[in-house]
Amino acid sequence: MTLAATASKRAALPAATETTSSQYLTFSLGKEMFAVEILNVKEIIEYGNLTEIPMMPTFIRGVINLRGSVVPVIDLSARFGGKASTIGKRTCIVILEVSDQDCSSHDVGIVVDAVSEVLDIPTNEIEPAPSFGAKIRADFILGMGKVMGKFVILLNIDKILSAEEIAMLGGVAELDEAMIEALS
Repeated sequence: MTLAATASKRAALPAATETTSSQYLTFSLGKEMFAVEILNVKEIIEYGNLTEIPMMPTFIRGVINLRGSVVPVIDLSARFGGKASTIGKRTCIVILEVSDQDCSSHDVGIVVDAVSEVLDIPTNEIEPAPSFGAKIRADFILGMGKVMGKFVILLNIDKILSAEEIAMLGGVAELDEAMIEALS
């Protein structure tokens, strides 16, 4: 069979046999493995230099000065209703770009126990979010990715950091900008 004939046969295959995949950054919180779409990730930085803000919800760890920008930092473990993360040698902050309903975006940091790797997960290997049994709210879960016989919880960052909370975090960042500048 010629190369042209092989290419023609491949083109004739139904689109359903083709699988698309997306890349996800995987990380651990406690004993669970989570992932966020890599397109939302701006960078990963070492944990440190946080400025705490009084009278904030327990899941807001504080803010950091990231190259002159004030970025709020969320403790995902506390956000999911658990206890605050214990800071260890591998603890880091993943800086995410989160969009709100006005199509504007904000940078938000999330505290994770350890970053693992970037994985390609085919769409046919992603199951819908369970309606029960998870330790976090079902609307926080985008789906369950099957990777090497185990499940990775794919997070819906836009739901975890809802528009109302982003607006509140934006207000915190504006109020605390002078404090961050004083520390620089």
